[in-house]
Amino acid sequence: MLGSTHGTLTTDSRRARVIACGEQPGPAVHGRPAAPDDLDVSGRPLYADVPDLDRFFRPESVAVVGASDAEGRPNTGVTRQLVGWAERVGARLHPVHPTRETVFGLPCFPSVAELPEQVDLAVLLVADPLPVIEQLAETKVKFAVVFASGFAETGEAGAAAQERLAAAVARSGRSGRSGREGVRLLGPNTNLNAFEHFRDDLPGPAIALITQSGHQGRPVFALQELGVRLSHWAPTGNEVDLETADFLSYFAERPEVGAIACYVEGLKDGRSFLLAADRAARRGVPVVVVKVGRTETGARTAASHTGKLTGADEVVDAAMRQYGVIRVDGLDELQDTAALLARARPPQADGVVVYSISGGTGAHAADLATRAGLRLPPLSAAKQAELHQWIPEYLNVANPVDNGGHPVGDWRGRKIIDAILDDPAVGVLICPITGPFPPLSDRLVQDLVDAAERTDKLVCVVWGSPVGTEPAYRDVLLGSSRVATFRTLANCVTAVRAHLDHHRFVSDYHSPFDQAPRTPSPSFRKAQLLIRPGQQLSEHAAKQLLRAYGIRVPREQLVTSAAAAVRAAGLVGYPVVMKASGARIAHKTELGLVKTGLTSASQVRDAYRELTDIARYEGVDVDLDGVLVCQMVERGVEMVVGMTHDDLFGPTVTVGLGGVLVEVLHDAAVRVPPFGEDQARDMLAELRGRPLLDGVRGRPPADLDALVEVVLRVQRMALELGDDLAELDINPLVVLPWGQGAVALDALAVCR
Repeated sequence: MLGSTHGTLTTDSRRARVIACGEQPGPAVHGRPAAPDDLDVSGRPLYADVPDLDRFFRPESVAVVGASDAEGRPNTGVTRQLVGWAERVGARLHPVHPTRETVFGLPCFPSVAELPEQVDLAVLLVADPLPVIEQLAETKVKFAVVFASGFAETGEAGAAAQERLAAAVARSGRSGRSGREGVRLLGPNTNLNAFEHFRDDLPGPAIALITQSGHQGRPVFALQELGVRLSHWAPTGNEVDLETADFLSYFAERPEVGAIACYVEGLKDGRSFLLAADRAARRGVPVVVVKVGRTETGARTAASHTGKLTGADEVVDAAMRQYGVIRVDGLDELQDTAALLARARPPQADGVVVYSISGGTGAHAADLATRAGLRLPPLSAAKQAELHQWIPEYLNVANPVDNGGHPVGDWRGRKIIDAILDDPAVGVLICPITGPFPPLSDRLVQDLVDAAERTDKLVCVVWGSPVGTEPAYRDVLLGSSRVATFRTLANCVTAVRAHLDHHRFVSDYHSPFDQAPRTPSPSFRKAQLLIRPGQQLSEHAAKQLLRAYGIRVPREQLVTSAAAAVRAAGLVGYPVVMKASGARIAHKTELGLVKTGLTSASQVRDAYRELTDIARYEGVDVDLDGVLVCQMVERGVEMVVGMTHDDLFGPTVTVGLGGVLVEVLHDAAVRVPPFGEDQARDMLAELRGRPLLDGVRGRPPADLDALVEVVLRVQRMALELGDDLAELDINPLVVLPWGQGAVALDALAVCR
């Protein structure tokens, strides 16, 4: 396991400054600096203020710096759009230009210093925004938008220019417990998406949209043409100040927002994003994200486009899953999943029924739904008998339900749908319509819409035809806010799975930030004495580190002679394992530096000589400090538990199948601290090798509770020693049969 090792302020020194000096260290929470009671034991924030963005999205007054109405100028089109937007939101707009008296008939002012009032929002249409930001600070403008590109996305020179811009924004405010006052900046390298025309005639909860590349939000914005309401669009650009997390926190608090859709290329700060996702989870607001960077190529492209760091994808995936963020791959999935989550009511049951006029269509849909993890329970015998009142006996109605076609053309069609929806085990009805077949499809669609209006259960229609102009689709399906309409079965089952998972998640959600440790444990002081900055610890020293945190290790002694080895073996108890021990020895087995199953004094003496000879051999570059004589532990499942560092999220904890399997199968799960016991158990459930822990081929089940306890203790080490410890591997951790615990047979620790 590899971790980054760039130097930072140590956890202990940071904590000492907080406690002893009252200093305000660590990352600032949004709107104010972090106070000691806002920080976890690692010095990271546990709380983030929600920025007040009301005056950004609904300003009373707007200044457009660099405004123009000259034909053929790029700024003219932008100014025209801003004038129209200001009229729609009821804002007074003030053009600013040094040489113009009017712009589009509005009085123009030569500089922001001469504006007739304090404005809420300044939109900068200038190539160099830095001088203007400094002027805006003096006039106490609340928000500014910088469209200009040429910053961190362009390389080193642009990154330096962005740093100067960030410094100017930071200087504009003063910090205090009441909140930060000063200019809040959107951009640079952003666009006009926040000032689009949002329809106000659509009912129901809305989608709020966050994008780091404006065009990637177009499919979601276009949902308005299908009757789905959009309330906001935040194009964050390079995020020199306002970031994705700010808008995520703000949208989670908005009563009109039913779901938040995001297109993310890179996150500015991992902890800020998790705090925002935590806020959404507490309020039950679903967050659906396309996060690029799943591949090396995608990650490299994202970094060059936005100038932000892209975290390791496995960690990003796990962190989002921890906080209930729904990650999808395609923009079509983002569109469909967000629309369903925004408008669907909480499920009354998780049973899914597929209903169709074709046995083949039903079977295909059932396959896709089951593969997506949806539960398709067989309908009861009584319910099947009820359905056979209207459906021929030879057709299958267990689930999927095949009506054969003809019943949908008359009064029987509605009876069938109502009977399915009345089953208390059914929470979702999926009806695939592969193509228009008037008049039957017209009647079927109308019956589905009418049934959906009378139930709180989710009714989904998959209109599979590439043609979308039929009245049944255009006027009836799209005209209903109670039916979720899809064009593909794949997107339908993805969205339904997300809907059920989201409500299951939030119903049991407890924020890990509420229980995160704020003060160091007694183990921390013991462990600090073992840290050797910049060095890899020997196995013996690494095990002492584990012992300090209550993680069980075998009985063992470190010896420097064959005679001492024999005495140690007698004390440890035969059979024993012997290993060469040294700070530079990482893979002992490959070097022949491990001897197992030794049962006599003569074997121990021979093993000692052989191990020391190998260690001194010219081709083996090790720094031997002795030989470990260890208790031999058998009859368990070999696991690996460890910690490493992610550049975006900081310390992470990993658990997986251990021994040689960790490098062969790559079967591991990861979490970002803090997390609780429930997440530790979820990590085990994600492993493909999870059945090994339950006992296979007559082997007894492993002690899962002990394994979970080790994961939680390693998490505590990650939180308390994260700035001192670059990486830790416990491999193998042998999980013994139920009730017998777990033992760390080997450990690797690398200090920062």
